[in-house]
Amino acid sequence: MSIADDVIRASMESDEEFQCTLNRIIKEELRLSVIEFSKKSGIPHSTLYKILSGAREPNLRTLRDIINTIRSITNEKKDVFIAVIAARPVLEKMEERIIKIDDKSVTIREYPAASMEESIVAAINAERDGAIAVVCAPIVCPTVEKILHIPITAVVPKSSLLDAIELTVKKYL
Repeated sequence: MSIADDVIRASMESDEEFQCTLNRIIKEELRLSVIEFSKKSGIPHSTLYKILSGAREPNLRTLRDIINTIRSITNEKKDVFIAVIAARPVLEKMEERIIKIDDKSVTIREYPAASMEESIVAAINAERDGAIAVVCAPIVCPTVEKILHIPITAVVPKSSLLDAIELTVKKYL
């Protein structure tokens, strides 16, 4: 079990267990002061002191930042993937699940969504799952960019848009 997993486990047990485990990991395992950990994580040192003293419970974002910082410091590798949020018929047309670009292989993880709301929830879930970026429809991008902390890219389906217009012209004109 990794030390990031220890923090996750402790956070599920009790506030006291979380405080003790996080304090031990920062000071003994990582050999950092709270201020040094604060600089690496971007979490204000006053917030960390409050969490470690029990004066405050971490919110979900702070807990994720703590865990990601620990993983970063200890070089724990997560499954690197890009999330693609789209309607199920679009996702079914995707042939590759691992794409090689230059010398890098990237896993593509699908997140089906049939509405704006489902797209937003899928984006949040993708970030929580550890996506390094999200690819989604342009109509969803402005909202998703406001709530996620990872890069967002809009799909601009020029050829399929032109194909749809051509089909419409043939059918209705």
